[in-house]
Formats: sequence, structure tokens, C-alpha cells
Amino acid sequence: MKPFLVRAAAIVGDIAALVFDTIKEEESKKLLLDSGILEVDEMTGKEFENFLEIHFKKLGYIVNLTQDSQDYGADLVLYKDGAKTVFQAKRSKNPVGIKAVQEVAGAVRHYKGNKGRVITNNRFTENACKLAKSNDVELWDRKKLIEFILIAKNCN
Repeated sequence: MKPFLVRAAAIVGDIAALVFDTIKEEESKKLLLDSGILEVDEMTGKEFENFLEIHFKKLGYIVNLTQDSQDYGADLVLYKDGAKTVFQAKRSKNPVGIKAVQEVAGAVRHYKGNKGRVITNNRFTENACKLAKSNDVELWDRKKLIEFILIAKNCN
């Protein structure tokens, strides 16, 4: 009888841990959804990717985060209305240059995407803008990111 009680206690402990983790995850999602551009400016790159994932999901996208390394130049792959969009996310204190555009241009081909985008909390260099135009890569700068945040916040 005693082994049964030990096993039951272990199961109850596992359930409690799962509930706690779920509550913690929901609180983390809410915190990301409530974040604005000033909070984005203080995030790590990974936190920024998670921030984008939560916001895109709220807007009805299916979102796959790529692995942290060997991601072939993509951070997020989004699916909606039959289109596959490959995103490179750059949370940066400096203007974003051509490297991000090069990465996502290659990632679009690798992931067989329809579109490529680079999104940042900053701005893009002139050369990045030129390269993006010639490679059909859309650039989302700080202004576009703020608009995106507001749209997601107002979406029910």
C-alpha cells in the first residue's frame, strides 16, 4: 500500500508542477503582449523573437520559431492564407545593415517561402534598403514595428 501512496504523491507533484508552469507561461505571454517599443528596446534577441511570435499568433498566423543556431537565416516562419513568410528579427541598438537582408533572402529560398522580411526596432542602412529592394525583401523598421504592435494590441 505504501508504494501506491508514494506514486500518488509523485503524480500530484507532477500535476502541480505542470499547473505552475502553465500559469507561468501564460503570465509570460501576457507580459510580452503588454510590452511596447521601449520594452522591446531592452529585450534580448530571443525575447524579441518570442515577442513577435506571440503578436503574430494573436493576428491569426501559424508561427514556427526556427532553432537558435543553423537557422539558415530565418528566425520565424509564418503561415497565413496559403502564404509562407520568412522573417529575420533584429533587435538592435544600431541601424541594421545588409547582412540581415542577405540572410533572409537565402532563407526564403531554403524554406521555400513566398516572402522575406526583416523586422527591427531600429532603422535600416541605405545599402540594406537597396539590397532589400533588389531581392524583393520587405523591411519593417521601428515605425512599422510600432504600428504592428498597436494593431496586435487592438485585435481581439
